[in-house]
Amino acid sequence: MKWGLFGGTFDPIHFGHLRGAEEILEMFALNRIFFVPSSRPPHKLEADITSFYHREQMIKLAIEGNVNFSFSEVEKLRAGKSYSVETVKYILNKYMENMELYFIVGQDAFQAITTWKDWENLLVLCNFTVMTRPGYENMKLDKILPPDFAARFSYDAKIDGFRGPTGYSIYFRHVSFLDISSSRIREMTKTGRSIKYLTPNPVRHYILKNSLYKK
Repeated sequence: MKWGLFGGTFDPIHFGHLRGAEEILEMFALNRIFFVPSSRPPHKLEADITSFYHREQMIKLAIEGNVNFSFSEVEKLRAGKSYSVETVKYILNKYMENMELYFIVGQDAFQAITTWKDWENLLVLCNFTVMTRPGYENMKLDKILPPDFAARFSYDAKIDGFRGPTGYSIYFRHVSFLDISSSRIREMTKTGRSIKYLTPNPVRHYILKNSLYKK
């Protein structure tokens, strides 16, 4: 089994998330992608994000009908801040014997990876798939990671990725450019503008029905 873990606040989930996940699923022949909303993001104040319940409902509405997409509440079940390294360790400890794991992250998030908890360990626990935009020139890893750590990875042309010391790799893959962001959707909702075609209709209706992002 080849699984993808796609983490984020998903506040709200939108077509950019969904299309990116679909393309990564196909590129790496993954069996399933789990959307893992952060319960208590370490880089954000809890007051600044929508409740986990509402974000959970929106994800479930967005992925309904796609047999390759699943929802995971693993970060809600764990006390304290939501750290990716702890989520990955949990999944690996529970399923490692039968599963190859790919951690899916956006380009902007990956370029801030050194601010994450225990990032050095995280990058060698599983494969990393970085979603980039068309026109993005692959930066050398030592432009993102400290040179001494980046030197532990070597580019492998056969996989078009950077092979790490534990056998897992970091991949940069272009996905369809969709100029959509959750923050933009929140701002448009707040000011009464239409968010049609930015997020699936069931999610849009849920946002309006529950008056999310109005305050």
